Amino acid sequence: IFGATAVSTFGAFWTSLAAFIWAHEGGLYAMTTELDMTLYFLCWGVLVSLFTVITSRISLAHFALFAGVAIVFFLLAIGEWSVAAKHLAGYLGLVCGVLALYLGYAVLLNEVWKGSYLPLYPYKAPVSASGEDEKADLKV
Repeated sequence: IFGATAVSTFGAFWTSLAAFIWAHEGGLYAMTTELDMTLYFLCWGVLVSLFTVITSRISLAHFALFAGVAIVFFLLAIGEWSVAAKHLAGYLGLVCGVLALYLGYAVLLNEVWKGSYLPLYPYKAPVSASGEDEKADLKV
């Protein structure tokens, strides 16, 4: 469920960004300022930060990707006022893209070949006082 939610949400991001830019370029939002895009990227940064909290219970690879993407959104928000922040967001975005390719391939490879061929560093649930694994009912 998490994967479908995340992919759909990022699809919504790209669709809304394209619509926002298209409407701006077409004159519908002629009064758009840097503040508009700053708030837009901040909202996405907050949402991805919430996703990052969820990924902390999946794997280190998932967590690293979502934390990186959240930082990219915050840097893009700052980047509306600073060229250096926008450039840094671009470079970190490329790193996140490579990590996303690795994560996607590793998840598929490990699932199809029924093994752990590429490491994801999955979350290890702490053992409770009763000795039971607290992650027993958590599906990854």
